[in-house]
Amino acid sequence: MLRIIALRLPQIALTLVLLSLAAWFAIGLMPGDPASLALVSDPRLTAEDAARLRALHGLDQPLIARYLAWAGALLRGELGYSRLYAQPVADVLWPALRSTLVLVGSAVGLAALAGVALGGLAALRPRTAPFVDAVALLGQAIPGFWLGILLIILFAVGLGWLPAGGAPQPGEAGWPFLVLPVATIAFGQMAAYARHAAAALSAELHRPFITSARARGAGEGRILWRHALPNAAVPLLTLLALDAGALVSGALVTETVFARPGMGKLLYDAVMGNDYNLALLALLLVALVTMLATLAADLAQRWLDPRIEER
Repeated sequence: MLRIIALRLPQIALTLVLLSLAAWFAIGLMPGDPASLALVSDPRLTAEDAARLRALHGLDQPLIARYLAWAGALLRGELGYSRLYAQPVADVLWPALRSTLVLVGSAVGLAALAGVALGGLAALRPRTAPFVDAVALLGQAIPGFWLGILLIILFAVGLGWLPAGGAPQPGEAGWPFLVLPVATIAFGQMAAYARHAAAALSAELHRPFITSARARGAGEGRILWRHALPNAAVPLLTLLALDAGALVSGALVTETVFARPGMGKLLYDAVMGNDYNLALLALLLVALVTMLATLAADLAQRWLDPRIEER
């Protein structure tokens, strides 16, 4: 495993460098810059004021020179300042990342547990497969924003059991604010996990070693969880890792519906507000989380199935 880590970390670093370079030029070539926006928003500013602003922020330099200066500052640990939020970038990024990781981690964990349970039920009891397929189809068909609105109407407005959205205040319990957004994301993700788990477990339950375990008198529950699931979990881990990384930035819709601060909304606001530094660092942070999640899945796969390491 140490060899895999040693091989993958340079690849991750190179990917981040190439991604930052591509994103820097893509963002830098977008129409408008902070100086132009300031000139439009404040009619008292003159062209000379805009030129001084461009010189102050280095916007009069070539894109590659600005990128090298930004990358050098980043390597020194200087993340810079967010023009949109008027705060240091670190003070904006870390709370948003923490909020999204809690939301996505809880949702993916709940969806994986429910999906594997439904998939195991369909594999052990084939008569329940149509029910599991119906639940999975429903989860994939219902739009997340619509499900979130329904949950708000039912549990927040109608019954008053849970808050409609937002974030907890200092000293206030945080779990009630997580229930509805976690349920919204988990229901959609559970559908894919249930189908993959059902297919993988069904294939494993027809393997010769399962027949041998049954011949030794092992119970169906022990066969499923002790023998079939570890082998079936190998492809599921890849799906979990990819989903966890994608949801860090893809939770924008859920965060918007429930007015919850997070990385998805932060990245969207930074791009729309032409906050280049914040947008680029948020993008790199999301990419880093995605690649680390994939690396963790690869290591877990090799731990569950040592034959992968041999191949």
